[in-house]
Amino acid sequence: MSPTPIPLRRLGRNGPQVTRIGLGMAALGRPGYINLGHGRDLDGCREHDEMERHAHEMLNAAHLAGIRYVDCARSYGDAEAFVASWLRARGDDVDDVVVGSKWGYTYVADWRVDVDVHEVKDHSPATLERQLATSRDTLGGRLRLYQIHSATRESGVLTDRAVLARLAELRSDGIAVGLSTSGPAQSETIDDAIATGAFDTVQATFNALEVSAGPALRRAHEAGMGVIIKEAVANGRLTPRGDAAANARLVAAADGAGPDAAALAWVLAHDFVDCVLLGATTREQLTSNLGALDVEVDVPATTSLAEAPADYWAARAKLTWN
Repeated sequence: MSPTPIPLRRLGRNGPQVTRIGLGMAALGRPGYINLGHGRDLDGCREHDEMERHAHEMLNAAHLAGIRYVDCARSYGDAEAFVASWLRARGDDVDDVVVGSKWGYTYVADWRVDVDVHEVKDHSPATLERQLATSRDTLGGRLRLYQIHSATRESGVLTDRAVLARLAELRSDGIAVGLSTSGPAQSETIDDAIATGAFDTVQATFNALEVSAGPALRRAHEAGMGVIIKEAVANGRLTPRGDAAANARLVAAADGAGPDAAALAWVLAHDFVDCVLLGATTREQLTSNLGALDVEVDVPATTSLAEAPADYWAARAKLTWN
């Protein structure tokens, strides 16, 4: 049976055209991540070359399924390099794939999981120049979207004239620019970004447990920005590994679909969402996630699942790297 085709949508007025489902590389480009059960998924596959082969297998499976957007970041270990080597190996067969990446965090775990700090945040102009040079050197002309990684008011990045000027130069070179957001104040950050008029896209956490960014994301969409959703399954909480009671209510609202497919379908049911990222680490998870394309969700029936933003982000902060 052929897979359900994945619709295409342009990211706002000025961004590239992408499939409504993309593959996120956060769990595939480094040996540690905070998704529930990530360590078990990579059991016996943590050496660099093994992880590169595994990443290629996942990229091949995603492309075969119809996914045409891949999301990286400088802090995702060697995600950019893995994607670049896959693109070279596949050649013209994958010239329809759009690649986005992010700057602002530096990976410092040195390919280990048992460290206290895995990535360090720095939104300075110097970090932008350094990481942009590396991203462009690694991905070349395949880099179509470059985003600030986890912009916040506190970091000051959205009022940094040097950063905004450099991003404007990128836009004039034909690379779309965006930002990702994180934390309980996502809405404020999104509204600040809209006000600058400097961004083509926004990537935010939005799922059945964390709905607070929804109105701001709609405002971004109406302002002509593309909307990308990350952490749609709440780092594994909205999967069979997560909260059984919450998942049961989500599954009931999706006529019995698996919790991960139901969670992703919940996101896609919002008309302001252009693309939702999968965080799949295995082909089995990828197949299960893609079931979202065949699922309809009664979104109003899930209202009671929403947590207070502070509670959601406090729970996320307790997730361990594994």
